[in-house]
Amino acid sequence: MQFEDEPLVPGDPLPIRPGHSSFGRFERVLRAGGFAVTAEIAPPDSANPAEVYERAALFDGHVDAMNATDGSGANCHMSSVGMCSLLCRRGYAMVMQVSARDRNRIAIQGDVLGAAAMGVASILCLTGDGVDVGDHPGAKPVFDLDCMSMLSMIRGMRDESRFLSGRKLTEPPRVFLGAAANPFAPPLDYRPLRLAKKVAAGAQFVQTQYCFDMEMLERYMAAVRDAGTHEKVFILAGVGPLASARSAEWIRSNVPGIRIPDAVIRRLKGAQNQQREGVNICIDMIRQIREIQGVHGIHIMAYRQEHRVAEIVERSGVLDGRQPWRPALDWRNAEWDRGHPTVPDAPTRTAMEKVS
Repeated sequence: MQFEDEPLVPGDPLPIRPGHSSFGRFERVLRAGGFAVTAEIAPPDSANPAEVYERAALFDGHVDAMNATDGSGANCHMSSVGMCSLLCRRGYAMVMQVSARDRNRIAIQGDVLGAAAMGVASILCLTGDGVDVGDHPGAKPVFDLDCMSMLSMIRGMRDESRFLSGRKLTEPPRVFLGAAANPFAPPLDYRPLRLAKKVAAGAQFVQTQYCFDMEMLERYMAAVRDAGTHEKVFILAGVGPLASARSAEWIRSNVPGIRIPDAVIRRLKGAQNQQREGVNICIDMIRQIREIQGVHGIHIMAYRQEHRVAEIVERSGVLDGRQPWRPALDWRNAEWDRGHPTVPDAPTRTAMEKVS
């Protein structure tokens, strides 16, 4: 992977250059040197598309791409491919999460082709949580593949135009491949090595678990830099607002792999408005993360606080004046060319808005 040296100028178009894997804006922002901002969009327990559009609108003009989760926590919601179908047709840049827990290799390959045809340009490969932790503990897990074998399989579809079986594709999926990483799960010295394995399998970007312990994140990134992995993958650090000291203590005790330092909990306890302080802590952490060499962006996970994302992005100054895509009423329902499922860049958007 070669990173582009040209600076990202606010308002300038983001061309698709040689070496890009997809047509997507998310990849273009990263390769142009931008500090990318992504966020998770919560899937509804509903078949009403209006609920999806309302949730997506909270992020308009504040993020470069949205992750459509795939049964996170082994709980059932609207599918990631369904959400991507609805939002891609409105021009949103989507990261489709795919969990190996629920599908075998035949289903995953079919979903990848269908998603790429709809305009999905980025795919995040996950092994997935066990069904015993979710709301359908009696479900039969699949786990035909894990994260790394899924990455390798989709990379073969894209780069070699073939299914895992060896059968040829007439048109490969042009997708930017990602994986998850957890810098805080034991054994800690293995985490940078596991990241390197995911990159070798095909990961081009990585979104991490929540990062509340800055010292531990610094040590992890130092090991990643020592291995040279930061030059081969785009790393987005996971952040999010804590709702209260009580919820932070519950997360620390019950969610494996999330480290919340005592200082963070004390700060929440000492605040008059703990939810507001959770937002302030998130903003402070984003500012610290931006100074860590090798980190290329942030991934905001604001569960049940999605309405806070705009404030977090604006107050943190993470975009440096850059304007992510915002839908315009006159063309947000347009069907884009399937061969180039990209969102119009700034000059095009400006022209279209003037026409209206």
